[in-house]
Amino acid sequence: MPLFRTQSAAIFGIEARPIDVEVDLYPGGSERDFVLVGMPDTAVRESRQRIRSALANSGFHYPNKAVTINLAPANLRKEGAGFDLPIALAVLGAMGHVPAQITHMVVGELSLDGRVRPVRGVLPVAACARLRGATGIIVPKENAAEAAVVDGLAVYGVENLAEAVGLLARPETLAPEPPASHAAPGFVSSAPDFADVRGQTTAKRALEVAAAGSHNVLLVGPPGSGKTMLARRLPGILPPLTFPEALEATQIHSVAGTLPKGAGLLRERPFRSPHHTISDAALVGGGLGLPRPGEVSLAHHGVLFLDELPEFPRNVLELLRQPLEERSIVIARSQLTLSFPARFTLVAAMNPCRCGYHGDPTRECRCTGAQIQQYLGKISGPLLDRIDLHIEVPAVPFQELRAREGGVTSEEMRQRVLAARARQQARGFVNADIPAGRLREMCPLDAAGERTLEMAVRRLALSARAHDRILKVARTIADLSAQDQVQAKHVAEAVQYRSLDRNYWS
Repeated sequence: MPLFRTQSAAIFGIEARPIDVEVDLYPGGSERDFVLVGMPDTAVRESRQRIRSALANSGFHYPNKAVTINLAPANLRKEGAGFDLPIALAVLGAMGHVPAQITHMVVGELSLDGRVRPVRGVLPVAACARLRGATGIIVPKENAAEAAVVDGLAVYGVENLAEAVGLLARPETLAPEPPASHAAPGFVSSAPDFADVRGQTTAKRALEVAAAGSHNVLLVGPPGSGKTMLARRLPGILPPLTFPEALEATQIHSVAGTLPKGAGLLRERPFRSPHHTISDAALVGGGLGLPRPGEVSLAHHGVLFLDELPEFPRNVLELLRQPLEERSIVIARSQLTLSFPARFTLVAAMNPCRCGYHGDPTRECRCTGAQIQQYLGKISGPLLDRIDLHIEVPAVPFQELRAREGGVTSEEMRQRVLAARARQQARGFVNADIPAGRLREMCPLDAAGERTLEMAVRRLALSARAHDRILKVARTIADLSAQDQVQAKHVAEAVQYRSLDRNYWS
């Protein structure tokens, strides 16, 4: 029997690399002689049992010959069950059941009855197929909308193995998936409204500043003061996803397998809120085998919310330094190094002490000074330096709790954020990402502003990083006021958002 090839792809980071699936049948052997080479993992090696049952239950017989399958190139590790369908089609091609050449890229997992199950990473596989010049791509039906995001590629969603064989024999029998819209997703958010939060005017203002400049925020306050309520409403005032942002975020969630069933392009900014028991690999990415994206990458172009910040292991929190500074995370292994994007807004919330009532005027704190310092000591100075705004969220007075109106709405805040972002877009950078070399140019201070900043740096003993971040926050505050010049009042407000940590950590 002649050698037969199909095309598939393997996921590395958030990209796919093409894989040739080569099948050769040898007479004189038996169906027990099944050899799979090319650095397959356990899931790939187990494909023999799935393929054999799928062929039988789809009306085909398994060849009574020796089968050799090569996944090339052989020096790349292959993971997952997505190679089931291309291997099965290659076996059938070697038996003469499909055309002599398959010009489509193929990916999909087989169940024992021949149904094609969805797999992760279909979007980068589709992008790889287009770059390689494939005629089209054959994917599980549930992944078809995801693959259709790639422009200029015919996408065929199949429900079972027999349907895939019929498509290759008679392409006119199955219509391709309609191409996805390439317009910007527009504003879509399921976040609740800020009008539901009573009081907390200062915290709302700080979150508006954070949204306008993509700054990181730390909320400190007693239990029940509304820290979590505030954080969960932040996505509702962020700008809508642009198409490139939505495409990149969708690609990450596709690789991680977290896209909703049958979903195409993500239309809403991600909001990730991992539990404080999370491991370092789950937070920043990694794991056994090929590294996968962690929560910092799943929050890309969205919000990462860390509630009860001191309860996270310190070694896990320290891993946030690189993504907060560089907007990406690099994971190195002995044989490869992968980079995952991690451009997110960090919102962290914590109590001022273990019991939660240190500094509260109405409740007595039961912690000793040593216990308070031990609790706060879990948050290192370098990590605090990378958080732009430190906000106190006190308990809400009874009168404000019973107020009929909640104050400013998310829509009102979002309009101001959009206006500030438009000013930043004209300068070419969101304020949090202004390069150090252009900080003086983009954040010009008047004489009073210079004096205010100098006084703050000296009295609070701020680091050079804190100095730069105060300037960036002051630039955002000026943008919200539609001011080209950063004035003393803007610097003073930015310093106010920076001084809370001195009350607790000094």
